[in-house]
Order: sequence, then C-alpha cells, then structure tokens
Amino acid sequence: DMYSQDGDTDEPEWVKTEREQFVEFRDKNRDGRMDQEETKDWILPTDYDHAEAEARHLVYESDQDKDGRLTRDEIVAKHDLFVGSQATDFGEALVRHDEF
Repeated sequence: DMYSQDGDTDEPEWVKTEREQFVEFRDKNRDGRMDQEETKDWILPTDYDHAEAEARHLVYESDQDKDGRLTRDEIVAKHDLFVGSQATDFGEALVRHDEF
C-alpha cells in the first residue's frame, strides 16, 4: 500500500501498523530497507504452508454444519469460493478445457 500525506498531519492507523511491522519483523538487519532476502521472507515465509492455509479457509467458509467435513451440497453452495481458490486452481481448468 502506498500512502501520501497530501497535507494531512494525522497518519492513518494502518500506516502506523505497517511501520511497526516493518521495524519489528521485515527489516531484519535494521538498515531501513528491505533487501532481496528480507523481501523473499516476507512474500514466501518458510514457516507458512500456503496450501494448508487455503484448505483450512475453504473448509471453514464452506462447512455449513461445522462438522469438519464437506459434503457435495456444501461445496456446490460455495462453488464460487472453490473456483477462485489457489488450492484447487479450478478456475484455470475451466479456461483450458473447452468441454467445460
């Protein structure tokens, strides 16, 4: 996100939060800049499993009866969520296959 003061003296809360995140977590060598390694760690953290997080998100959002399992009806009811999911890549399959 980019922020321009445009004469405004009050800084929005999100800017303050981002500044704190930068100082505390992103600028690991404390040089005031993010080098290539720091940027890589920010974009693709090694301790974060993107596939697992996306799968948990899909189940959480789709599991209407909250039993921890998805039925066909629950998936169909939230088909737009699955089509746009990075985990299923289903939207891309629709583009590549003319039979769909």
